[in-house]
Amino acid sequence: MDADEWVVAGRRFRSRLVVGTGRYKDLETTARSIEASGAEMVTVAVRRVNLSDRAQPMLQDYVPPDRYTYLPNTAGCHTAAEAVRTLRLAREAGGWNLVKLEVLGPPPFLYPDMRATLEAAEALIRDGFEVMVYCADDPVAAKRLEEMGCVAIMPLGAPIGSGMGVVNPYMIRAIKAQAKVPVLVDAGIGTASDAALAMELGCDAVLLNSAIAHAADPVRMAVAMKHAVIAGRAAHLAGRMGRDYRADASSPMQGMIGRG
Repeated sequence: MDADEWVVAGRRFRSRLVVGTGRYKDLETTARSIEASGAEMVTVAVRRVNLSDRAQPMLQDYVPPDRYTYLPNTAGCHTAAEAVRTLRLAREAGGWNLVKLEVLGPPPFLYPDMRATLEAAEALIRDGFEVMVYCADDPVAAKRLEEMGCVAIMPLGAPIGSGMGVVNPYMIRAIKAQAKVPVLVDAGIGTASDAALAMELGCDAVLLNSAIAHAADPVRMAVAMKHAVIAGRAAHLAGRMGRDYRADASSPMQGMIGRG
């Protein structure tokens, strides 16, 4: 089990938990929570996080890029053009080529805008980016993104920041069943049992942010998420027992004392 790694775009990771770097009360809490989570990859909202102004606290000083794999994302982008421009600027600033694409629809649901996502993915792949893509829990759209050349598919568990967990496990399982690239549940995770379920469904990893950052004790929740992902992965590999509406006694009925 110690050698149970996952691979995306040729990069190997032992931790199957990917965490965000935003929404924490301060950078000290960010750093402590990420360390406690055991994550090796962190998402960075390029439009919202200070990566270049030395006069202000910088993420790199608390979450060092030589220790963690930075995954720039397009959080806050609502058009394909915005998303493509944001990631091109990120590559110029930090040399990042592995990126997370998300193009959101309007409030209050911020559901993935799949038409714009497909448009942006095509442009970014043409530019040589390695695109991990946030998408709807739609097996048809997910397969299309994979066939275009996206290196990982990341269907939402539920709307961003909702904490509702994996609301459509059947479609997540269907996406994973047909995928030849890693599948990560991204968005909607609220607590440890949600993360464990995502892994039990066979997903390669879980990506979350608000579940840790908005917890009353973010560091302790980060530890819980670390163990939830490990437990869910182990349960998936073990293979759960079948379901049956009838009882099946754990001890044989034959040969019991007092029975003829």
